[in-house]
Parts: sequence; C-alpha cells; structure tokens
Amino acid sequence: MPNLFMIDLEGTEVSEIEKKILQHKNVGAIILFTRNFTNPEQLKKLIEDVRSIRPDIFIAVDHEGGIVQRFQRHGFRSLPAARVYGDVYNLNPVAGIKLALQYGEIMANDLLAYGIDLSLAPVLDIHGVNSVIAKLDRAFHSDPNVIIKLAEAFIQGMKVAGMPSVSKHFPGHGSCSFDSHVVKPTYDASENQLRDNDLKPFVNLIQKKLLAAVMPAHVTYTAIDSENPAGFSKVWLQKILREELDFQGIILSDCLGMAGADIGDMKTRSERALEAGCDMLIVCHQTREALFNVLETVSFNQSNESSKRLDIFKQQMVHFKNLNLHKETLKTFLPFMLSSNLNSATSSLNQNPNKEIIKTEEKPKVSSSESFNKTVSI
Repeated sequence: MPNLFMIDLEGTEVSEIEKKILQHKNVGAIILFTRNFTNPEQLKKLIEDVRSIRPDIFIAVDHEGGIVQRFQRHGFRSLPAARVYGDVYNLNPVAGIKLALQYGEIMANDLLAYGIDLSLAPVLDIHGVNSVIAKLDRAFHSDPNVIIKLAEAFIQGMKVAGMPSVSKHFPGHGSCSFDSHVVKPTYDASENQLRDNDLKPFVNLIQKKLLAAVMPAHVTYTAIDSENPAGFSKVWLQKILREELDFQGIILSDCLGMAGADIGDMKTRSERALEAGCDMLIVCHQTREALFNVLETVSFNQSNESSKRLDIFKQQMVHFKNLNLHKETLKTFLPFMLSSNLNSATSSLNQNPNKEIIKTEEKPKVSSSESFNKTVSI
C-alpha cells in the first residue's frame, strides 16, 4: 500500500470527512499542530480515534523547542530553543552537549507518552541571516562543526527514548535570508561555500549513519540547480543525497502548501516532489475537499525501495516496535493457545526439546547521561 502523504487535521476531533480521508490508501502519517490540542485527555482521545481508523500510520508534530513547540503546559516540559544549547556550548562545550542530549530524550519521552511517534527535529541549519531560523533561535550555532556535535547529541537523546529524527532543511536554509513560508527563496552561494558551511552538518551526520530522515528546503540553490528548489530537484535528492552521500533514510518534503513550494497546483507540486525523489509529502492547511482531491488524483507509482525505506523508518518508532513484538509473540504462542488438546502442545515440545518457544532478553534501560561518553565525541 502506498503511503505517500503526511496530512493534517483541522481541529481537536476527527471530523466525518477526515475519517474518510484517513482511510485513503495514500495517507501514511498525520502531523499535529497547536490547534489540535487543548488538554492531555483530549489529545489522547484524538490519537486513539486516529489509530482506531488507521493503526498502520504514524503521528508526527513539530516539537523542536523554543517558539516551535506545539504542545505546552499540561504535562509537557518547556523545551529550550536550539540556540540555547549553542550558547551553553560557548560557555562550556561538555555542558552544552550534555544538555542537548538530555533534552533530546526529554522531548521524545514527552511525546511518546501521549502516543506521538515523531518530532520533526532537529534543525541542522546554520544560525545565520534567515528570519525564520536565526531570529527564532531554531539553529544550534553559527559554526557547522558545533552544530554537528550538538545535533549528534540531540539525536542520540531521541534514540535513547525510541524516536528517530528528521533533520532539516537540506542542504541548509540558515544562510539564505528569505522565508520560504511566504516567498520563493533563491540562494547564490557557490558550491564550495555550501559544502564548507550549510551542507557540512548533513554530510557529517549522514556519514555517521545518524540521520533517519531528511527534509529538503524549499530554496533554489543557483550554483547547483538553478531551475528547481531542493525539494523538487533530482540533482539534490538523487544525485547528491542518494548517490554521492549514500543516504539510506527517507526524504520527507517540507509542507507543499508553503509559498516556496509554489511551482503549480497541489497535484503538480506533489508529483514533481515524488519524481524528484521524496518518499513522503507533507500536505496541510488545505480545505478537506482539496486535500481529498489531491489524494485521489496524484498519479505516482511508489517504488519498492521507497516503500521499504518507509517501513524501516517506522520500525524505529516505539509504537511499531511494540506492535511487531506483539505479533511475533502471538505467532509463537497462538497455535498452543488455540489447541483444544494440551497434550498435542506437550507432544510437540517433547519432539523438539531444544526448541525455544520465545526468547526474551532483559536489557537494562540506559539513560542518555549513562551513554554520553559512548555516543558523543567532543
């Protein structure tokens, strides 16, 4: 089944038309916003309702910290903006890295406690001139080498909790002054400038096999592909990200409703992004009728490789790991549970005395601080 789209919900409950939309074969995930949250009980009920309709899809949210934290109070910790870790790093590098590690885990645990599988974090952009990155303190630092250390720590904290990461905005949005939410930005840096600065955190962390997913920017980098924003560029997504950097994770588009993605109607945007190399597309802030129309009309045959990447990505999430464990347990025990004759089960075991019914290994829970020295280098 194709899982091409991550979609939104309009309110605090699943509407009748959204129940129909959620059942569409092209829906693979939902993304939540502040408008979907009033209190913990309501949030849990909303997620239960979504899972009752589509237990196979995952649930995401933008929960970076600072300004970009969709759920606040009511049991959710207030998370520092990414720039705070950089400021602490400037005072004490070890403390900055430990703080990023700690809050990566806290952020993930807060969301997982409510059944939310994924935060679209961290931002790997440089703290530069961009109004929606630098002025909102969403970037760790102005030095790409420090970004690498802090992002690695934050991602490791997420992994300890059981959450994969989504690193954004490839190949770097921080040095481009325009906001792709409201305009179609271009960035005229040379290829060498990009590789030495904006692109560097992505390259390093991909080489370390730490990036489970990458979100491309709606920015046109004229020195590399002057015709297409990165999220619609086969040069960036296939030639550089897949072939040169050997990135094996998923490519998740930024929201196709943004002005920076305006290369045509929503059907055109969707098909062009998929053709360029995206595995899944975010489409939100559309009328429900327009959203359903996109799901119905987009024509694209998802490759087996893309489907496999999405499956691997989902298996890194706690919810789907637990589902698989439950399925494997049932697969092992169900023949015995359904047997009306206990002797037949006993006989089966007697014929295979060395066969293990199920093998479990108790693993001690390792906190992010205990694993710090093993996972993060200064």
